[in-house]
Amino acid sequence: MPVEPRFDEAIHAPTRLRLCAILRRLDGAEFSMIAGMLEVSEANLSKTVRNLVALGYLDISKQASPKRSDARRTTTVKLTPHGRYAFDEHLAALRAMTE
Repeated sequence: MPVEPRFDEAIHAPTRLRLCAILRRLDGAEFSMIAGMLEVSEANLSKTVRNLVALGYLDISKQASPKRSDARRTTTVKLTPHGRYAFDEHLAALRAMTE
């Protein structure tokens, strides 16, 4: 499906843009790893993820961690197909602005 340039205010904020860029090439990433890569607090990332989930751009899943002996679970974050397309449209809009 061809991508039309479309600037997306919901993605353009720096943390959201960087988060989508990280997830664009991955099937998903662990929440704590993303927080470290973005150098943001887990609370800040949680709010960002929650907002993008509400827009249908991200999915989260929780699963037992094989690295932990307690009941805590890990959270995986991934772009939805809708989120991936919105990010690609946003990138196309940014490229169009620079031409």
